[in-house]
Amino acid sequence: MADTLRVKSVETTDEYIHVRFRDPDVFDTIRTPDWAADIARDISNGAEVRTGKRIGSDEWEVQSVLIEKQAGTEKARDEAKEIAQEIES
Repeated sequence: MADTLRVKSVETTDEYIHVRFRDPDVFDTIRTPDWAADIARDISNGAEVRTGKRIGSDEWEVQSVLIEKQAGTEKARDEAKEIAQEIES
């Protein structure tokens, strides 16, 4: 079962605000699936979602959400949480 979604870190890059929910080191595989981006873009245009499969598990969880930089940090945090909750519900 997935752990509670809490923002672990927020980092601004050239194009995105990267909102991390889980440490990438706990995953065996990380992907950016199109189906998750489709859900994300309903909430924040241009958003991307990175999902990970934990080591020794078949479950996929949201690792992080990337929101376009112009959204600003606070809005990016809020939208990323909404996206992650929508995907994991």
